[in-house]
Amino acid sequence: MTKPTGPLSGLRVFDLSRIMAGPSCTQMLGDMGADVIKVERPGQGDDTRKWGPPFLKDKEGNDTDESAYYLSANRNKRSISLDISQAEGQKLAKQLIAKSDILVENFKVGGLAKYGLSYDDLKEEFPNLIYCSITGFGQTGPYAPQAGYDFLIQGMGGIMSLTGEPDGQPMKVGVAIVDLMCGMYASNAILAALHHRNQTGEGQYIDVSLLDTQIAWLANQGLYYLTSGELPPRLGNGHPNIVPYNVVPSDNGHFILAIGNDGQYEKFCHFADCMNLFHDERFHTNQNRIRNRDELYSLIGDITSQHPSEYWIENLPPLGVPCGPVNDMKGVFAHPQTQAREMKISMSHPTAAQGSVDLIGSPMKFSQTPVDYRKAPPSMGQDTQEVFEELLDLDRSALHDLKEDGVI
Repeated sequence: MTKPTGPLSGLRVFDLSRIMAGPSCTQMLGDMGADVIKVERPGQGDDTRKWGPPFLKDKEGNDTDESAYYLSANRNKRSISLDISQAEGQKLAKQLIAKSDILVENFKVGGLAKYGLSYDDLKEEFPNLIYCSITGFGQTGPYAPQAGYDFLIQGMGGIMSLTGEPDGQPMKVGVAIVDLMCGMYASNAILAALHHRNQTGEGQYIDVSLLDTQIAWLANQGLYYLTSGELPPRLGNGHPNIVPYNVVPSDNGHFILAIGNDGQYEKFCHFADCMNLFHDERFHTNQNRIRNRDELYSLIGDITSQHPSEYWIENLPPLGVPCGPVNDMKGVFAHPQTQAREMKISMSHPTAAQGSVDLIGSPMKFSQTPVDYRKAPPSMGQDTQEVFEELLDLDRSALHDLKEDGVI
């Protein structure tokens, strides 16, 4: 690994998380320069390693043990194999925690207590440790003991009641958005706790849950209910408070028209040669357009379907009218703005067919302490020897004995 350049350089994370919420959190910390030690159970590893196809292909075209799912959330980490169910594994874990600033875990509530690695077990010995627990339902409440999964939480937390066509079934978001947002909240909380520690020297415990996260980002739709007492309607691609703001037809497909105010609506109507729709009292203001949304969308669809999507996408944005394509993944990564912002990156990988693996870049752009890409997602236990030699001064004989005992 090259020396990190990010703002968290010099910090170390002991990462006991797996799947997506925890790993996405620690990947962000790693991108910002932290040394992330990813702990994996010998012979098993992170569950997502097996979540495929697709898998990374080797030089012979065969599947490796690295799934696309795993690759998405595990760069800039060092993987060690360590069995914390064994007493010797717990001893080694504590020795590594002593050299760490942050611990992230997503075991079930109380799951690490049986290994002597809960916050209560560690807080007196390591008073400056920032310990972040990620669970389905949090550490308190009647559901605390239960396991939580992204799909279940999307349903319980209300987002599926808002997503999908009005006359269709409830629909989940197409990525594990609750996991990803939970990882985002967790990393944010960890950074706040670091600031507190810098001021006081005091570590603390952070309790983050998938359900709390999902409810938190209901945002304006949650407030729609809390303010009015009414359930927000499901509008497909439409917006509850802005019209026209939707996917609209063209003569060769669809595109997005995202008009955010009356001035933009007037510009659209002028360009589309339909000023009658601007002067029509039913559509003249956003409030009236919301009341008459179905009729307006029908009329706009008749107009936009007379030209290809490219006609609208090329001509409306220069006029100040937000408009864009509905890209598939090929379109996303081929887009010039995606490339200009380096949101597709390539990293050296020893088992990949071409010697490298394509990954999604970090969206964080720092002027003085840029993120860097030091290490591709590691194979299981790839860095065990390096970490134990570097941090605990264990020699190869000791490591051999630990391996023979199944500890590493």
